[in-house]
Amino acid sequence: MKLHTLKPAAGSTKNSKRIGRGQGTGRGGTSTRGHKGAKSRSGYSSKAGFEGGQMPLQRRVPKFGFRNPNRVEYKPVNLYQIQELADNKKLDAIDLQVLIDNGFAQKNDLIKILGKGELKSKLAVTAHKFSASAKEAIEKAGGSVTTL
Repeated sequence: MKLHTLKPAAGSTKNSKRIGRGQGTGRGGTSTRGHKGAKSRSGYSSKAGFEGGQMPLQRRVPKFGFRNPNRVEYKPVNLYQIQELADNKKLDAIDLQVLIDNGFAQKNDLIKILGKGELKSKLAVTAHKFSASAKEAIEKAGGSVTTL
């Protein structure tokens, strides 16, 4: 077997319809485009969302809402998650790299520590932002808070 002898299996390919090649072919005349109208003309291309002059869906449905382009998104990490992390990994300091390594955030995420749960360990916690309750709980447990 050689590359130039390869052929598709018998019956697996069909010849394309040759339209507009005379009346004798059965596909001459209008060349399967029907009579008149924009779709029968050459150069026709439909615009996305065009509904033949009817008011299109994207204009019928009202607009609503607002997305602030300057919004800063923080990944939330709660105190109970930090406590679990400290217990499992035997840590005395929680910083950005520890949280990234344990799947709490990606490397470009901003992290905010929230106050849900209880903190028993004395930890030095470093993050981009802290809620007031989280800050209070960490300092009450004897730990320290560092804001990046």
